[in-house]
Amino acid sequence: MAEIVNMPKLGFDMAEGTLVRWVILEGEPVTKGAILAEIETDKATVEVEAQHEGILLQHLVTTGNIVPINTPIAVVGAAGEEVDIDKLLAEIAPVEEKVDVSEEIIPEVQTESPKTTVPEELTLTDTHLPGGVKASPLARRIAQKMGIDLKAITGSGSGGRITKKDVETYLALPAVQTPSLAATADVLPTTASIPAPPLPSTSAPPSVSVPINRLRTAIGKRMTEAKQHVPHFYVTHEYDMEPIISLRKQVNGMLPEEEKISINDFIVKAVALSLRQFPNLNASLDNDQVIHHGPVNVGIAVGVEGGLLTIVCHDADLKPLRQIAQEIRAMVSRAREGKVRTGDIEGSTFTVSNLGMFDVENFAAIINPPEAAILAVGSAVEVAVVNNGEIKPGLRMKATISVDHRVSDGVEAARYLQTLAQQIENPIRLLL
Repeated sequence: MAEIVNMPKLGFDMAEGTLVRWVILEGEPVTKGAILAEIETDKATVEVEAQHEGILLQHLVTTGNIVPINTPIAVVGAAGEEVDIDKLLAEIAPVEEKVDVSEEIIPEVQTESPKTTVPEELTLTDTHLPGGVKASPLARRIAQKMGIDLKAITGSGSGGRITKKDVETYLALPAVQTPSLAATADVLPTTASIPAPPLPSTSAPPSVSVPINRLRTAIGKRMTEAKQHVPHFYVTHEYDMEPIISLRKQVNGMLPEEEKISINDFIVKAVALSLRQFPNLNASLDNDQVIHHGPVNVGIAVGVEGGLLTIVCHDADLKPLRQIAQEIRAMVSRAREGKVRTGDIEGSTFTVSNLGMFDVENFAAIINPPEAAILAVGSAVEVAVVNNGEIKPGLRMKATISVDHRVSDGVEAARYLQTLAQQIENPIRLLL
């Protein structure tokens, strides 16, 4: 039986996405979990995995189109199956009408079927794309950094889309590398006539207006809403890090370089195990109800070019530490390459933001809606510690939890941080 593939909702506040590329073409086999298409959201380019098996019978949306969530984009069915696309879409139309769609969504979606022709006025053109050019997010970033007009580059991707390789190829052209030399090769001055370099300028550089990118705009919108509508409160605790650092050294001594475990991996595991006892903190607020999530899915804030992206370690309380480390390493790599998968960024129930690698003593993070709490982790630093009346050197780390006061209170937050200390300061538990 034929199945409709809809534009997925890749994130809490996603309303639409741009279909960048079809990975599986019409007539090709589809296996569950295979990469079906690439969707560009405000935050990243996401690889969408197929949820059905069979043959991709038809694309309903062409590349470059901006598509609202839950809109049909493809049909998957059995090999040789005859499908009336119009009838199939008509059957699901009543369900689609119930979807709450933001007014900001662009309704123009080009669909094609054996019996339906999309009116020309509903076909999106390149004017709906940033700069009127089809290009991958990474290609745009490189071009912007190098001051290149993308309109001067010929794309080799699907539908003429400009890729990172196209930009690098363009940069390698002699005319691009040394335009002034190429234009005046026959009148180059001799060595003797080359003037001395000018003295350094004593004036300040001019001010420059830089447009806010899509990722930073999305972050700003969500964080503004969170600070305005979520009543935050903060609790800080200090942790003895000597046991965990010592254990990590021993563990990593037995692992190859590509499998070594970071301090953050230990913290993610400890956070997840501790959340089992505090359902109010592994929760979301839905109007007048608190949803206590069964799975413990820990989000990890990752710095990427242009902003932050939260990747998600699903069922972190159930996974071995080595598996957590491998999954996080792979997701961070994909996030920084500008290409993540659907499961990488959705479904988090609690978030960890770690700035310890930047010599940050302590900070407080903004809650990531609709979650109820977020943990901000600072650096492990050597300090003077009083132990049994004696002053000794010790390694201490501060962590601050930000909590939605509508869901929990200070006593529960403090008890959670104490439970987290039992895990961090007795790290052998994290290996069991």
